[in-house]
Amino acid sequence: MTLLFPDLLSHAKQGRGALYAPGGRNKAMRSTGGVRSARACGLGLALAFVAPNVAAQASLVEDKKASSGTTDVAKEGFQKAEAVPPEEAHETAAKLTAGGIFSTGNAKSVAATAGGSVRIRRAMNQYLAEAAFNYGRAAVAPETDLETTVENYQARVRYDRFLSKHWALFAQLSGRRDRFQDLDLRVNFDPGVTYYFLVQEKQHLTFEAGYDLQYDVRRRAAVDAAEDSGAPIDATETRHAARLAAGYDNSINEHVTFETNLEYLQAFDPSEAFRINWVSFLSASISTNFAVAAGFTMRYDNYPLPGVQKLDTITTLNLVYTLQ
Repeated sequence: MTLLFPDLLSHAKQGRGALYAPGGRNKAMRSTGGVRSARACGLGLALAFVAPNVAAQASLVEDKKASSGTTDVAKEGFQKAEAVPPEEAHETAAKLTAGGIFSTGNAKSVAATAGGSVRIRRAMNQYLAEAAFNYGRAAVAPETDLETTVENYQARVRYDRFLSKHWALFAQLSGRRDRFQDLDLRVNFDPGVTYYFLVQEKQHLTFEAGYDLQYDVRRRAAVDAAEDSGAPIDATETRHAARLAAGYDNSINEHVTFETNLEYLQAFDPSEAFRINWVSFLSASISTNFAVAAGFTMRYDNYPLPGVQKLDTITTLNLVYTLQ
């Protein structure tokens, strides 16, 4: 079971299109009307069920007791490599999460989030499937009506084949539907190779290299608006990029864990189109089952849509309860 204090609405409707992959500039200007998202501070409740391990595993394949509580599963290429399991690893784990926020007064907001995942490890093979849903409504003043500020659906499947202690191959497929990025569907396919540079009991350093294929299906309303403005856009678009990533995690002691991940995506055309994603978490156990987790996410797009800022950041503070 996981108790969360997520910052679900702090970046709602901000940087519409910031997650578009960096290939080809969309020339349509976005409307800046609508309600600005209100920063919400409330209680989100998430309930997690973890299937029992078939056999206890070494520290390299253990689940961390404290997690970030994120419900962002379609990360468009960004995924932290799992530690290499021992050859005898045999594990099946499932988790279900649900939560929400409700606030009234000077700023009104309501939000709901839900997700689930299944992970299967068999010797040197690992299979993962995840899905998540996020929805929120907010108003910046008591006299104004609530408007939808967050609405997205996400899913991802990934396969890892561990070749040795230091090398692995992976392939993943993710999908996202996001109203506020004008996406009816975004599909990313990411094959690649992982190198485990540092594999120790309490810390791991990994590097990934691969290819990112992205296919977007834009909302009909966005296509029509662009055509009316005199700068038409295609209803669909395919983009290609090279991908480099690095990840590091450290169990500083039995109570404190630190994790950071950095990703760089370089479009093949145009060359000035690149993106940088950085995610870091620090979690500290305060009892056997409870932990406090602080997280920071940065997304930088050097070639955004017109009128869209290049940099988006998200900061979270979570109270986590884990039951295994």
